[in-house]
Amino acid sequence: MNIFKLPDLGEGLQEADIREWHVKVGDTVAVDQPLLAVETAKAVVEVPSPQAGVIKKLYGAVGDTMDVGKPLVEFEAAAGSESADAAPAAPVVDHGGARSGAITDTGTVVGAMQASNEVVTEKLTSVGSAGGGLKVIPAVRALAHRLNVDLTIVTPTGPDNMITAADVQRVHKVLADVGPIEKLKGPRKAMARAMSQARDEVMPTTVTEDAILHAWTSPQDLTIRLIRALVAGVKAQPALNAWYDQAEIGRRLLEKIHLGVAVDTPEGLFVAVLQDVASRTPESLRAGLQNMKEAVKSRNVPAEELRGYTITLSNFGRFGGKYATPAILPPTVAIVAAGSIRDAVVPVKGQIVIAKVVPLSVTFDHRCVTGGEATQFLAAMAADLEKAD
Repeated sequence: MNIFKLPDLGEGLQEADIREWHVKVGDTVAVDQPLLAVETAKAVVEVPSPQAGVIKKLYGAVGDTMDVGKPLVEFEAAAGSESADAAPAAPVVDHGGARSGAITDTGTVVGAMQASNEVVTEKLTSVGSAGGGLKVIPAVRALAHRLNVDLTIVTPTGPDNMITAADVQRVHKVLADVGPIEKLKGPRKAMARAMSQARDEVMPTTVTEDAILHAWTSPQDLTIRLIRALVAGVKAQPALNAWYDQAEIGRRLLEKIHLGVAVDTPEGLFVAVLQDVASRTPESLRAGLQNMKEAVKSRNVPAEELRGYTITLSNFGRFGGKYATPAILPPTVAIVAAGSIRDAVVPVKGQIVIAKVVPLSVTFDHRCVTGGEATQFLAAMAADLEKAD
């Protein structure tokens, strides 16, 4: 068989979702002709044909997740060559120790079948982890498989924590009422995995502060001011611009600030990188942010712009909300979140005034950043934001 398997897509990616087939069975294709488009956690990738030939079979439908190394396309064997295809052996039906018979293509059993009066006792098996304590007999397990019910979500009502057929049928009815599950794909699947990693590997703690924008006398680009304030925070307390190595129980303090900017899209969350933000002008940062948004929207973000950030900024306030406890993605140790600007009654130089206020949150990894370091960083950010220009 001439089987083409999903190739290594780089960046350590082990799977991809089929987004679109460009060919169908019977098509004649040339070398390097696009066969299909697949969606990874980072981009949409066109997969070219490794050879010329006629398509015999396509593996997987649109939306399916394919692992690297799994078959994608089968090509017809060249004329005169031997096919590696072999007819599968006829299945055998075993009936409680009786002599088996083969099943023909029409489903007729060939061979003698012996009746048996043997009583079969079904053995209990456990469900889930070793300490779960749930029990199920094979017939109920088969029922769950047929109804596509995950036994780990079933509450047992039988004796001694046994899952009964009625339990499985009850859960099946509930799932049917709420509709089919939506499997996460591409960026949303990557986000789910990243959040699980953050939960498992980080000890997050959050401090908050309000920056009073009373001194602003002209319109300001909030994102650019936030980036400038973040740079001021790192200068005051470099401990937050670092990578933590949990295997070595150590940290790397980083000289340059490569800012990860959280970009929310309908497909999921992306974190793209603005390189060396401390040395860039406001104009350069604005251009970089615009290019980033366009690249994320079109899913054409270069791989090098999705990795290597040293600290993260989430300006979620344009959607609403005040404070947040966003997740820190290892190996970084801090993320800054800015909420929605609001009017507030605040004291300014001994006077009560109404001023614009931006709520700030800094979530840090308490394994390697102290509360004092985080609050010094936040204070420096707020002080820089409260300046007139």
